[in-house]
Amino acid sequence: MDNQNLSRPELTDVQEEKIETTLRPQTLQEYIGQTKVKESMKIYIEAAKKRKEPLDHCLFYGPPGLGKTTISGIIANEMHSKIRITSGPAIEKPGDLAGILTSLEEFDVLFIDEIHRLSKVVEESLYPALEDFVLDITIGKGAEAKSIRLDLPKFTLIGATTKAGALTTPLRDRFGIVQKLELYSVKDLSTIIKRSSKILGVEIDQASCTEIARRSRGTPRIANRLLRRVRDFALVLADGKIDLKIAKYALNQLEIDELGLEEIDRKMLSTMIVQYSGRPVGIEALAASLGEEIDTIEDVYEPYLLQIGFIARTPKGRVVLPPAYEHLGYQKDRVLMALLAPMLLASRKN
Repeated sequence: MDNQNLSRPELTDVQEEKIETTLRPQTLQEYIGQTKVKESMKIYIEAAKKRKEPLDHCLFYGPPGLGKTTISGIIANEMHSKIRITSGPAIEKPGDLAGILTSLEEFDVLFIDEIHRLSKVVEESLYPALEDFVLDITIGKGAEAKSIRLDLPKFTLIGATTKAGALTTPLRDRFGIVQKLELYSVKDLSTIIKRSSKILGVEIDQASCTEIARRSRGTPRIANRLLRRVRDFALVLADGKIDLKIAKYALNQLEIDELGLEEIDRKMLSTMIVQYSGRPVGIEALAASLGEEIDTIEDVYEPYLLQIGFIARTPKGRVVLPPAYEHLGYQKDRVLMALLAPMLLASRKN
C-alpha cells in the first residue's frame, strides 16, 4: 500500500467521490431506463436550445434512488449550463433563497431536492422568480419598510420530491414540465450494473448482473450499492470475479431475498399478518409497532411493496395481499384459524 495514502487518508475519500460521480451518466444517450421521460426531455431540451431560451421549470417525482439528481445534472450538461444544487430544508428563510438566486448566471440550472419541504414564506418568495425572473426583497420593518425588486438572470428550476402530493397547488402549477420516475425493470437494472462494473473495474457475468438486478427493488441506487458489496465478497472469498455463486452467497449474507426484500420489509409484513391478524393497519400504528418514522415507511418501504402487489392502501389502512403470505411462507387461512382458536375455545368453555 502507498505510504503517502496512509499519511493522507483523505485521498481515499476523494477517490471514492470521483467513482460515485463517474457512475452517474452525463448525457441522455448514456442514461438507461425511464424511456418515456428521456424521450420527452430530449424534445424539450432541443426545442429550448433552438429558441435560445432556458428550459422550462421541471418537477421530477417518484421514490428515492431513481435518478432525480442524475437527470438534473444531465439536463444541465445538455443545455451547456452550470448547475447549483441545494435542498428544501437548507433554504430556511427568504434571505437564503435570495443569496442563491442572485448568484445564478444566465441559463443556469437550480436543483432543489425535497422541494416539498420549503417553508411557506420561502415558497411565496420563489413565485415571482419562477414567473417573471424577478426577486422582491423587503428592507426594514414597519412603516420604514421598503420593497426592492431585483432582476434575475433567466434560469431553470428543477424540483425533486418523493411526495408530489405534498406540494402546494400554486407551486406545482408553476412547473411547465412535470415527470414521474418509475421503478426500473430488471433488464434496465442489469444494463446499469454492467456499466457500473466496467467503471469500477469489476469482472462480472450476465447471470450475476441479472441476480443483483432482481434484488435491487427496481432502484439504480440500490443496484450500485449491492454491486459494491458483492464486489467486496468476491475480492475476499474469490479471485475478484463475480459469478452467480458468489453473487447469491453475498446477497444472502446481506439478508436480501430473491425479490429484494430486506429484514425490515419482512418484519413489516409479518407484523401486519400476525400482530394485526391480516386486518387493515393504520400507518401510525404500523410505525409505532416497527419503531420507524411514518415518512420512512411511506417513502422507502411502501412504494416497492405496493409495486409488487404485496400490500394495498385502503380507506381503513394498509392490507397485506395473498402474494405476501405466499412469499413469507404463511397460509392465510391457517394464520386466521390460529389467531381465532383461543377465542373459539374460550367461547365454548363459557
